[in-house]
Amino acid sequence: MSSLPLLLLLWALGSQGFPATSDTQEQDMEMVQKYLENYYNLKIDGMQKKQRSHDPLAEKLKQMQEFFGLKVTGKPDAETLKKMKQPRCGVSDVTLRFKLTPGNPRWEHTHLTYRIENYTPDLPRADVDHAIEKAFQLWSKVSPLTFRRVFQGQADIMLSFVWGDHYDNNPFYGPDGILAHAFQPGPGIGGDVHFDEDETWTSDSRNYNLYRVAAHELGHSLGLSHSTDIGALMYPNYIFSDDVELNQDDINGIQAIYGPSENPIQPNVPQTPKVCDNKLTFDAITTIRGEMMFFKDRFYMRTNSYYPEVELNLISVFWPHLPKGFQAAYEVVYRDEVRFFKGNKYWAVQGQDALYGYPKDIYSSFGFPRSVKHIDAAVSEEETGKTYFFVANQYWRYDEYKRSMDAGYPKMIVEDFPGIGNKVDAVFKKDGFFYFFHGTRQYKFDPKTKRILTLLKTNSWFNCR
Repeated sequence: MSSLPLLLLLWALGSQGFPATSDTQEQDMEMVQKYLENYYNLKIDGMQKKQRSHDPLAEKLKQMQEFFGLKVTGKPDAETLKKMKQPRCGVSDVTLRFKLTPGNPRWEHTHLTYRIENYTPDLPRADVDHAIEKAFQLWSKVSPLTFRRVFQGQADIMLSFVWGDHYDNNPFYGPDGILAHAFQPGPGIGGDVHFDEDETWTSDSRNYNLYRVAAHELGHSLGLSHSTDIGALMYPNYIFSDDVELNQDDINGIQAIYGPSENPIQPNVPQTPKVCDNKLTFDAITTIRGEMMFFKDRFYMRTNSYYPEVELNLISVFWPHLPKGFQAAYEVVYRDEVRFFKGNKYWAVQGQDALYGYPKDIYSSFGFPRSVKHIDAAVSEEETGKTYFFVANQYWRYDEYKRSMDAGYPKMIVEDFPGIGNKVDAVFKKDGFFYFFHGTRQYKFDPKTKRILTLLKTNSWFNCR
């Protein structure tokens, strides 16, 4: 029997439970309860019904909010509901400190077999085979594990595409919800991976990338649970990125179970930025429609005056077509356009929409000489239409209205921006002042007096204590 009426009652009581508001729809209430039951072991029994001072719903919701780095309120606010509605893995988020599956299950042998039991009609069979093989290689490169494909009989890890209730007590519920799930190491169904055939599987950024999902699920097959690190492959929600890769949290987890890799060549591992790290540096910074966005590797950090929390996420959430690690960015306000630079190429977007015809090169578009191989930083003045490009120890000035470089450039940075040094990592303009970044230092610069007003830490905009 469903316990939904109890949920509605608790919300209506509003004691330590969820407040009943006109904005909260009944379907959201039902979704919240089911989500907490599926991923946070929510249980409501007769004993709890009598204890009005003990609200398991609010407690589990706080646990979920803490896991995802949301504001911990115990209430189903807009950000919490948004997170709950994102496509994700079907495995629980209840985890131990080191992201290992409770009970620490592991394979007792390191040479594992796998078998693809059937295929999705969404992709050619060769594409499915390649995606699964690459997913196994991600884990074998950083651990002592090896994987061999078999074509008949029982394998350690069986992979299959199934619909709805497929008789493992973990049914799927149609498209755009639970994408797949996997079972912890062990005999029988242990280690097996099930993909929801109601999804549309792809080999690119459309719908759900099979390689990305398979790599995540195999982490469960090997003994890992979900990670709170948004940059980790084992983060529970689906976030597409062109580069499917493990980060240090994933590697720490798999090596905690099976030991270090025997491979002498280890992959270059990306780190998730820590917004309050005193050593934090940025690749690029720009304003976007009144907000500020700071970029580091494949991540962005976003702030605005209305929401005090810093939003940390993957760049691909907004712009899946952009490369990671671009080197400069700036906003052209009157065109509602943001431009991103990497090497001698640049991309342009309006909001979340990629503009047609990009990437373009910086030579034909802006008139840079071929000696310029990349842009270090860029910023545009809304008042004058002038854009400043910083390259090594020089800078150029470009007229956005005339679409040409101003005469007399490049000039030395030290001539017109004294005190900020000979190199700029990132720059933006706010309230009439330039903010220059180099390493872990930030300079507030007054262009009228050509003086540095304040020396700041790079993350001064993040409300760090």
